[in-house]
Amino acid sequence: MSYNSRVSLLQVVRLSKSFDDKLILSDVSFEVEAGEIVCLLGPSGCGKTTLLRIIAGLETADSGTITFDGQDVQTIPVHQRHFGLMFQDFALFPHKSVWDNVIFGLRMQNLPPEQIRALGEQALATVGLSEFARRNVHQLSGGERQRVALARSLAPEPRLLMLDEPLGALDRQLREELMIELRRILKAAHLTSIYVTHDQAEAFAVADRVAVMNAGRIEQLDTPSAVYAQPVSEFVARFLGMPNLIDGIVLSWAAQVAVVNTPIGLLHVPTNRSLKPAQLVTLLIRSEATAIEPDPFAAASDEWFAETPQANCLHGTLLDVSFRGRTQRAVIRWNDIDFEFEVDTRTGLPPLGQSVKVSLLSDAIRVI
Repeated sequence: MSYNSRVSLLQVVRLSKSFDDKLILSDVSFEVEAGEIVCLLGPSGCGKTTLLRIIAGLETADSGTITFDGQDVQTIPVHQRHFGLMFQDFALFPHKSVWDNVIFGLRMQNLPPEQIRALGEQALATVGLSEFARRNVHQLSGGERQRVALARSLAPEPRLLMLDEPLGALDRQLREELMIELRRILKAAHLTSIYVTHDQAEAFAVADRVAVMNAGRIEQLDTPSAVYAQPVSEFVARFLGMPNLIDGIVLSWAAQVAVVNTPIGLLHVPTNRSLKPAQLVTLLIRSEATAIEPDPFAAASDEWFAETPQANCLHGTLLDVSFRGRTQRAVIRWNDIDFEFEVDTRTGLPPLGQSVKVSLLSDAIRVI
């Protein structure tokens, strides 16, 4: 079945919310397919948690509609929506056993003991904690407690699971390990999920689609690879850690390649957007789109550059180099503009202060 032929399970249409005359959400619309994981990604205060709470029924929208499986859920009480919630602090009972934590919600529903046992065992098996049932929560590691919280959320078999920064309280190494495992668990359970985070790597690893939020709006909603390959705005690019943005003017556009005049010279930019001569554009230059070497024409005059333009080349001064493990980040200044580039640590760079030539790969330059 193709993606476009699927029927949306959750539909959020033109949702808005204000607190004390401060606009938190503005005309937000998106859909979630059955079994899909959609991540709300954005900085603190962008409205992603408020959006989650409104869908859960913990807050009320000022305007807009929320339908699930064709039914308006805004008039349905929280406990009758059959949605699951998992928060950053896990909210576990520290002196109870893993088993008692997992089946707590099931007992609150007054389900038959046989059903409680079956659902609890299934949830623990899904997260790989079947042998931990009788342990006390305070005896577990942070990663194990996170799995218990997830099992408790899975046990009632929610129609929709919402996770608000579920890995936020864990250290970086543990988060790296669990983000992949979390996606596997959600997919194995065939759960339709909304996942909130401010961490780009976490969103890309877990989600089927990512909604990048800014100031109460969704700026871009697409697959992780599409969002990374083609940010639609300066905010999205900068939030994803892409600092090299410059303005330019289109000189020509033909065969899906634009020639753009910029403060760093002529750039040949592949794009399927129809551009017109004299059109103003903003370009993104990817940090990894480079080859850096000493500039053989460092002693040449400014007139040489004007008479001998080189497309997709930047001539500047190496200001700083910082070690990042497998890569090193080089800061290069040209025409009072600083650019950041990532190069392999094994690549030798000239001394700081030396003039360098940066060759830019044309397929890593994008029109925003």
